[in-house]
Amino acid sequence: MPVLCLIANPIDSELDPALTSAVVKEIGGELNWLDHGIACEIAEPKSTDALEIARAIVGNRAVDANIVPTEGRRKSILVADMDSTMINEECIDELAAALGIKDKVAEITERAMRGELDFGEALDTRVALLRGLERKVIEEIRREQITLASGGRALIQTMKAYGAYTSLVSGGFTFFADYFGKRIGFDEAIANVLEFDGDALTGTVAKPIVDKNTKRERLEALAAERNVPLSKTIAVGDGANDLDMIRIAGYGVALHAKPAVAAEAGIRIDHGDLTALLYLQGYTDEDIVR
Repeated sequence: MPVLCLIANPIDSELDPALTSAVVKEIGGELNWLDHGIACEIAEPKSTDALEIARAIVGNRAVDANIVPTEGRRKSILVADMDSTMINEECIDELAAALGIKDKVAEITERAMRGELDFGEALDTRVALLRGLERKVIEEIRREQITLASGGRALIQTMKAYGAYTSLVSGGFTFFADYFGKRIGFDEAIANVLEFDGDALTGTVAKPIVDKNTKRERLEALAAERNVPLSKTIAVGDGANDLDMIRIAGYGVALHAKPAVAAEAGIRIDHGDLTALLYLQGYTDEDIVR
């Protein structure tokens, strides 16, 4: 049977009893708070149009509504994107800022994430523009300019505490993915390798690159290795290069994603933080490792 989840951003929640009551009145079902004032679920809604009705009632309020099946709700494998998903920034754009070309590079990044450009070609073009950037500058950017996305550590630590395997697979760079993957608590991190000549970037990235195929293939490989059906996996990202893994995962989540990505994903989180992925799985506030 389905469960309708209503989830708000913990920092500034717009989910209240009046809103939840209005939804239950229209769609039926049993209300259960997962985290009072932040996330709730409505079990077995009677209406066949429950999601559309709920989203219409929510209107412009910053509350995400999604329907998930009751069976197999908690997932055993998580594969996550990094840039603009587990961290708030696009690392390559921040590197470009150090050379005074952020706008030029950010435009290419944005087009690639919308799926308008070939990811590999766009990556090569952007990395070439970074030639000569020194390692110490990159380290400083990593230390001072990159911030962790809200709820990310709670997501990873909670899923691991309940036996899940977590993988960070990024079209970005190991220089950041290895570092932040470890800080957040991922079991593994996979990303592209920037090439150096001494302590300066050559403007090239090692081949083969990590792209949309890599992300999908890693999800499939982990499921096979761990004897887990794809229905018991969850994938999350924001860009076009995340769509292939989002499409095949049990829960494919578009997080604060580009419109084309959000439109294709089975689940969209436009307002909540990364703890939303826990509430979707039925975790309560008491379950979450913070």
